[in-house]
Amino acid sequence: MDRPQLPLNALRAFEVAARQGSFTRAAIELCVTQAAISHQIKMLEERLGVSLFIRTSRGLQLTDEGKSLLPVLEDAFDAISAALDRFDDPGYVEVLNVGVVTTFATGWLIERLGAFRRAYPGIDLRLSTNNNRVDLAGEGLEMAIRFGDGGWPGLWRRRLFDAPMSPLCDAATAARLKQPTDLYALPLMRSYRNSEWESWFAMQGLVCPKLNGPRLDSSPAMASLAAAGHGVALLPVSMFAKDLEEGRLVRPFPAEITTGSYWLTRLASRPPTQAMKRFETWLISEVAGWQETLSSCPSREA
Repeated sequence: MDRPQLPLNALRAFEVAARQGSFTRAAIELCVTQAAISHQIKMLEERLGVSLFIRTSRGLQLTDEGKSLLPVLEDAFDAISAALDRFDDPGYVEVLNVGVVTTFATGWLIERLGAFRRAYPGIDLRLSTNNNRVDLAGEGLEMAIRFGDGGWPGLWRRRLFDAPMSPLCDAATAARLKQPTDLYALPLMRSYRNSEWESWFAMQGLVCPKLNGPRLDSSPAMASLAAAGHGVALLPVSMFAKDLEEGRLVRPFPAEITTGSYWLTRLASRPPTQAMKRFETWLISEVAGWQETLSSCPSREA
């Protein structure tokens, strides 16, 4: 294929500036001046005949043309970097950055990481936990495991499993709960998904009381408060199986609701790397094995 002379310095300046969202931070990363970055971007825009950035009060924003160019350059530079790494290091290890909602990380994934590393020593799996709000491109992530209904535009997704939720609390609190209406007298902890308690009470044929418990964006934090006797939390039961088994949490009522699932996601515009494919295959296999034994996991119910 014939290639015109490629403005590699300008393309690199654009890719870093777009990723960093700032000419200043791009200059720091590339060890050049801010003026040099600005000059390279201007030269590239003139060559292409389009604007790539819009300056706003919140910083740099990509134009539609910039958004279409960025993933092409990211893939190209990643491929070049990977090829050069293999020349530099015979024991090359491919880095895989995965964002994981904290509940899934602490309740399911972390205890299985040793198995993944033994199976794939050539992949350096790096996890970044979050509260289910994640920007794959902006955070430099290849993949993300998140909770929801799967309705995320621009993402490829594969459902892992549902996460039914039920009220959980400490043993002393559970002893006071004989029927669902007894919950009316207790603090009910809330996540940012406001309708969860309403859905659970509706399943019992009850009106949800006014929620006056603490609002948190972390299920593990809610579980810690519940275990300490500060109220009742509506949590995905399977993610807290160990706490139930060891008695830190108790499940006073069997009723549960399903408001979403855990999903493995990546940008639909970016083809999966070998490491991404292997992680997906391993993850699906682990989920299948876990689901086969899930019914035998003990739980604590009052």
